[in-house]
Amino acid sequence: MSALTSEERDLIEPIERPPILQRTLDWAAVNSGTANLEGLADMAARLADAFSVLPGEVRLVEPARVEKVDAEGKPRAVSHGRHLVLSVRPEAGRRVILTGHMDTVYARDHPFQTCDWIDDNTLHGPGTADMKGGLSLMLAGLAAYESGNPTLGYDVMINSDEETGSLSSAPLIAELAHGKLAALTYEPALPGGIMARSRPGSGNYAAVVTGKSAHAGRNPEEGRNAVVAASDLAMRLAAGRRDGLSVNPARIEGGAPNNTVPDLAILHFNIRPRAPDLAELAARMIDSAIAEISTRHDVQIHLHGGVSRPPKPVDAKTEALFGLVSKAAADLGQHMTWQDTGGVCDGNNIAACGVPVIDTMGACGGAIHSPDEFLLVDSLEARARLTALVMHRLERERS
Repeated sequence: MSALTSEERDLIEPIERPPILQRTLDWAAVNSGTANLEGLADMAARLADAFSVLPGEVRLVEPARVEKVDAEGKPRAVSHGRHLVLSVRPEAGRRVILTGHMDTVYARDHPFQTCDWIDDNTLHGPGTADMKGGLSLMLAGLAAYESGNPTLGYDVMINSDEETGSLSSAPLIAELAHGKLAALTYEPALPGGIMARSRPGSGNYAAVVTGKSAHAGRNPEEGRNAVVAASDLAMRLAAGRRDGLSVNPARIEGGAPNNTVPDLAILHFNIRPRAPDLAELAARMIDSAIAEISTRHDVQIHLHGGVSRPPKPVDAKTEALFGLVSKAAADLGQHMTWQDTGGVCDGNNIAACGVPVIDTMGACGGAIHSPDEFLLVDSLEARARLTALVMHRLERERS
């Protein structure tokens, strides 16, 4: 750490692992699956209490309205938890945004609910890496930063629906990202501590296919088979895959008894375009496929959904931010590289606002979104120190 100034060494010296780890264990014990509103309310209250040690106002923001197509092909409102926002020095001329999420992929009735130790440095538990460890170390880093008479302003946004696409928090993310000089998002690092570089966009869709029912034996020719049409649409969409654009038909719902031509089917599919022009190409491809299948099978198709995570390319401002973060990591003795990834996160939404973002500032670990999820606990204080140093250097960058 010889490259650190005495001021920087004093800033990070108080950061220790035990309190960061204890918060992580406490928070991981709360099931906060995206649909568990009671658990999310518990987590929001705990987070509000913990982050209140920082200066500024903590508030809980109501989720925006979100609809989802149900098994009958009808849009229904989906409930979400409230989102936490902390605003520090809102009057400051230079401000950043730090984001994370309180929800996990583990439902209230999922069997993976408790933590245990694999070895002295490896904690196995739900949401430990993704991202309750990240939230805890973010708080530790900000608390250390606040000890040094800071002037940089910032907002912290912790949403309740990131794991399902941030549909109820997207307007809030856009509002808070506006005008920020940089963003830090606390998704876990990739295996080996690698940081995520560019990300594709992501869009989730439901195509509701309405046909015409008829007796399967007596007069099937008078029916219009919605399941067959949905299957044909799935094949047509899958054929649109190309370099930089993945298309995944994921599920078909609907159907009818075996003796009836089914008049309803719902095709759910996902697209992941690597660049904005590929997102536009995908939109044209979807429209063309729907028109073709509608005519071929004499059915009606109504499309719901869209691209909720725009592609996240890397521009010069993002390269510069990574340079600052990687230099800080090197000065702390933390080797850092970055690479493109196929996953998406709130970093996509922030980048779409023109704000440079590093979106894997969280803990190191692995096997996220599975019952094997684990956290490397020595990354907790390391990444907290990185947060404090990056905030300090962002402040000094133009001072």
